[in-house]
Amino acid sequence: MTTGWATLLEATATEQARRIRAGEVSSRDLTRLYLDRIARLNPALSAFVETFEQRALFSALRKDAARRRPRTAGALPPFDGVPIGIKDLNFVRLSRARFGMRGMGVWSPVDDRTVARLRAAGFVVLGKLATSELGAMPVTEPDIHPPTRNPWDLRVSPGGSSGGSGAAVAGGLLPIAHGSDGAGSIRIPAALCHLYGFKPSRGRVANAYGMSDRDILYTCGPLARSVEDAAAMLDALVGDARGAGEASFASQIDAKTGPLRVRLVVRNPIATAHPEVRDAVLRTARTLESLGHHVVEADAPEVTLDEFLPIYQKLVSSPPGVRWSRVQPVTRWLGLAGKGLTRAHADAVQQRLTARANEWFDGADVVLSPTVPGLAPAIGAFDGVDPATSFRQAAELGAYTAMFNVTGGPAATLPLAVSSSGLPIGVQLGAAPGDDLRVLQLSRQLERALPWRGRRAPGVDW
Repeated sequence: MTTGWATLLEATATEQARRIRAGEVSSRDLTRLYLDRIARLNPALSAFVETFEQRALFSALRKDAARRRPRTAGALPPFDGVPIGIKDLNFVRLSRARFGMRGMGVWSPVDDRTVARLRAAGFVVLGKLATSELGAMPVTEPDIHPPTRNPWDLRVSPGGSSGGSGAAVAGGLLPIAHGSDGAGSIRIPAALCHLYGFKPSRGRVANAYGMSDRDILYTCGPLARSVEDAAAMLDALVGDARGAGEASFASQIDAKTGPLRVRLVVRNPIATAHPEVRDAVLRTARTLESLGHHVVEADAPEVTLDEFLPIYQKLVSSPPGVRWSRVQPVTRWLGLAGKGLTRAHADAVQQRLTARANEWFDGADVVLSPTVPGLAPAIGAFDGVDPATSFRQAAELGAYTAMFNVTGGPAATLPLAVSSSGLPIGVQLGAAPGDDLRVLQLSRQLERALPWRGRRAPGVDW
């Protein structure tokens, strides 16, 4: 690879968009670069489950042609010509959504609402990205393809359920990726793959399938290399739902926040933080204090996995048309248990936990914690035990993330450290519902104080 192409791979999605707009590179050449890299590296990573090579190249060529027309030059969308991948829980027109499952393939003639907004933002869709089965597990090891592997170390997991998204961006197969998050499924893989991942507030991004966002745990969001990229993609996902005259997130990330009250949490009843993870969070706390913020340490809310479990079981059981006899044992255990629960029961549990978390959160502007309490688990780490045990062991990865799905507040993971063994460590910032901009602005402050862009995954060829 020439030095110029290598430099382009290191660029963020917004940087690539600026280069395309300036005529320094064509969308077609950029798309070809990533498609060639996918063909070479995906057999080892299993990040993509399907690529749309001809459709993607045709889309890129059309964008290049439109860009040359003088009357359209000033009206280009923000990510015009930049490649992206879509998690395989979403519908992309003229393709199947497999949901990580054998015997499940829903062919769609149209894009869902999320994908439509990403196309409207100018993205070129290269393909579908791997997910755990029904998005249920925080690792990406479905039966339909080999396990998705982490570009930082091919022996370990990139996390899940947006594991394909994390592996693709960390491995240089994409500059940015779409993910979704129901208990940490954006933030866990972003943390384990040294990326910035952002889960918006509940209802900030319209549900892809037209469902009410009143009590849904999951939402879509970006896995990116920079805060600017994530903010700009969030703007694209919000789309025309933004109020008249309301400024974009991307245009406000550099604004001053003033001193914030930061609640530092490194103790959790569900899982004990790895010493290096704890140290990374404490270093971040000291940096925030140096930036003028007020940090006070506290324990996490006393919420057990058993309390949260009914909400999650009901979520996993909700997709229609699932052949439960053909799914993996853990997914079946979760889904069939959820089938035995009423919606009213799950809602009541969520309301109780939300009230408890909000009471705990009162008096803080932001919560600082680990994203994942430990380092990336080995591939197959949760195999060989009964389904309940497997899920309980894996669920420790979400000990700090799931709270913000319950409350509906925004949360981000920042790639602020690498362990002595060479594995990424993520640090989480979370806030009350609606405070998305605050989390983005504080993330931007930390990005500048503790830069992360210089680190690249050593497990793949750059």
